[in-house]
Amino acid sequence: MLNWIWLAMVLAAVLIAGSFGRMKEVADGAVKGAETAVTISLGLIGVMTVWLGIMRLAERSGFIHLLARTMRPALRWLFPDVPVDHPAMGSMVMNIAANMLGLLNAATPLGLRAMRDLEKLNPHPGTATNAMCTFLAINTGSVQLIPITAIGVLAAANSQAPYAIVGTALIATCFSSAAGLIAVKLFEKMRLFAPVVDAGERTTVAAPKSDDVQLTPELSPLDPVRRVMLLLFVAFFCWAILSMAFPELFQRAASAEQQLQSGFVRAVNAISIGAIPFLLAFFPLYAALKRVKVYEEFVEGAKEGFNVAIRIIPYLVAMLLAISMFRGAGGIDLLTGWLRPILNALQFPPDLLPMALMRPLSGSGSLGIFTELVKQFGPDHIVTRMAGTIYGSTETTFYVVAVYFGAVGVQRTRHAIPAGLIADLAGIIASVIVCRMMFG
Repeated sequence: MLNWIWLAMVLAAVLIAGSFGRMKEVADGAVKGAETAVTISLGLIGVMTVWLGIMRLAERSGFIHLLARTMRPALRWLFPDVPVDHPAMGSMVMNIAANMLGLLNAATPLGLRAMRDLEKLNPHPGTATNAMCTFLAINTGSVQLIPITAIGVLAAANSQAPYAIVGTALIATCFSSAAGLIAVKLFEKMRLFAPVVDAGERTTVAAPKSDDVQLTPELSPLDPVRRVMLLLFVAFFCWAILSMAFPELFQRAASAEQQLQSGFVRAVNAISIGAIPFLLAFFPLYAALKRVKVYEEFVEGAKEGFNVAIRIIPYLVAMLLAISMFRGAGGIDLLTGWLRPILNALQFPPDLLPMALMRPLSGSGSLGIFTELVKQFGPDHIVTRMAGTIYGSTETTFYVVAVYFGAVGVQRTRHAIPAGLIADLAGIIASVIVCRMMFG
C-alpha cells in the first residue's frame, strides 16, 4: 500500500503543478524535503545514543523484564504473538509511557528500540508483523496527557485560557486510540492484509514460542540497604515534583502562568519537565544497585544509536520528498476547495481542512497551519481550539511509519497505514464534536 500512496503523491504533485504553473514550487519542495529528512535523521543521532544507552541499562538490570511482567494482562491481549517476557514488551511500555507524558525526545528512540526487538520475532523480514502494526496504531493514536506544543502556541499568542484544550485533547485522543486499535485488530484478520512473501524469499527468523525466547537474565532482588537507597531517590524526586507543581506548599510564590492552571495541569507539567532528568538518573542507579557495570553497558547500548539514525535516512527522504512535492504543488489547497461544500453540509469548519489533511503527513506543516489559524482567528476562537485539539490528539502517521519501519527495513507495511489513518480521522472528528460541546 505504501508503494501506491507514495507513487500517487508524486504523480499528483507533478500533474497539479503542471496544470497551475507551480513546477518551481514542486522542485523546491523536493529539495527541501530531502534536506529536512537528512537533518531530522542526523539530529536523532545524539538523542538516540543517549536513550539506547539508557535502554541497555534497563535491559541488563532486569527492569524491562519486571515492567513487562507488571503489564502482562494488557500486553497479552494487545500483542498475542509476542511472548510476555520478551524484551520488546518492556520497550513498548516505556515508549507508550514517554508518549503519554509528551517526552517526544525519549519516545522516538524507545519506539525504535521496540521495533528492533519486534523484528527479532519477525518470520518474514521486510514485512510488518501484526505486533508491529498494533504498536504503530498505538503510536498514531497519540495517547497524550498534555498537548504541550499546542498549549505553547496558544500561550505565546496571549490566550486567556491556553490549557482549555487539555480536556478536549484527552477525550479526543481516547477516541483516536480506540479507533486505531479496533481497526488494526479487524484488519489483521482480513485476507487483504495477510502477509505476502515474495517467491523464493527464505524465512530467516522462526516465530518463537514463549518458552523458546532467550530473555535477559533476571538478576537477584535488591537487598534491604539497596532497596532503601532506591526508595530515598524516588522520594526525593516526588518531593522535587511537588515543589515544582505547588510552590505555595513550600512558602514560594507561584508563577503567573501557574496561577491560571488547575492542580492537575500543574502536576502533569511538573512531571513532564522532571521526567527526563529522573529517568536519566534512575536507570543508572537501579542498574548499579543490581551490580551492573553502568558505564560499559551504557556505551554498548549507545553504539547502536548512530547506526539506527543513519539507517532511516533513505526511508525518511522518500516520504518527505513526496509530501513536500504534493504540498508545494498546492495539492492541499486544491483538496480543500473541492471538499468545502461537503464540509459545510456536515458542519465541519472548512478552515480546519488544511490542518486535517496535513496532520498525517507532516508535523512541522500542521504546526505551521495551526499557527496561522491562531493568527487568523485568535487564540481563544473555537476553530483555533479545534485545531489545537486535533494537533494534540492525532499523529503524523506517514512520518511515524517511515521512521519506525525504516529503522528495521520493513517495506511491506500491510494494514499499519489504514489503521493509523482511521485513528487520525477519529481524532479529528472527535476534536470537532467535543470542542463544539464544550466551547460552542
